[in-house]
Amino acid sequence: MKAIDFSFIIPVYNRPDEIRELLESFSNLEGQHDYEIVIVEDGSSETSELVIDKFSDELDISYYFKSNSGPGDSRNYGMQKAKGNYFIILDSDVLLPSNYLTAVKSFLSHSYYDCFGGPDAAHASFSNLQKAINFAMTSFITTGGIRGGKQKIDEFQPRSFNMGLSKKAFLASAGFGKIHPGEDPDLSIRLHQLGYKTTLIETAIVFHKRRVSWSKFYKQVHKFGMVRPILNQWHPNSKSMVYWFPTVFSLGFIASILLLLFHINFPLYLYGFYFLLAFILALISNQNIVVAFQALLAIFIQFFGYGYGFLKSTFYLVVLGRKPETSFPQLFF
Repeated sequence: MKAIDFSFIIPVYNRPDEIRELLESFSNLEGQHDYEIVIVEDGSSETSELVIDKFSDELDISYYFKSNSGPGDSRNYGMQKAKGNYFIILDSDVLLPSNYLTAVKSFLSHSYYDCFGGPDAAHASFSNLQKAINFAMTSFITTGGIRGGKQKIDEFQPRSFNMGLSKKAFLASAGFGKIHPGEDPDLSIRLHQLGYKTTLIETAIVFHKRRVSWSKFYKQVHKFGMVRPILNQWHPNSKSMVYWFPTVFSLGFIASILLLLFHINFPLYLYGFYFLLAFILALISNQNIVVAFQALLAIFIQFFGYGYGFLKSTFYLVVLGRKPETSFPQLFF
């Protein structure tokens, strides 16, 4: 097998502090590795240039500035400029554990894939809110399973906050599309259609430092829900009943409240048991009772935000027969 030359591709938009923290984590990578870092400034008014200059003597960094065209197009731009034959795509709000690149190289040297994804986790230094949202986004009892849990290898859909892609696969697929969010599962599905396999490298973990508020979190998961019916329309073979789960969960919760008027309590007891289980798991994983309570709110927002977005998008596309680009222009660049 040909030697793998890695290029890290990182789009950034108005977040120099995130780039500083990410580059600091690069400085702490263990082992001797040859790699380059390609940072693409996506039309930012607050650039990362001064931050990058401070690391230029220590790290091999290429820095590009372009007009704002969205993260997918910026990743494509970075991959076109990159020198390596294997690209690792990161969001600017992640931190790398010291063993990250060692884990990736070890896995690919024994089991080569043209595309991989890695998990995200919360660092001990993160805020309670970040830890609570991380639990909601990654737990197997939430929509974390939908976002890319342990599925069969040939069905796994990597996410672009932590995603590897060979140059060969990039050239064959033309990279990411214009939709956002949803550009990463769209690319994964197209890669499968082209005959490329994807995999999960469980040891290639990043710490995902989501800088969100409750309102921003709702908007994010709402968009995730809106995107899925669009992907189902573009790629009918990707449809699955599991994507209906947040909608059914949310409608069922509303129905269980209404059933109390008729003295029917059992459905609400089931929801109570679910949230109790979620609380216990969040408490065990974080060892923090505040995070455990906040995780319940995060799960509630996640299910209702995703579920409502999925239902609304399905109504517009399936029932009304409208086109995604005209119905939801905010999802396209």
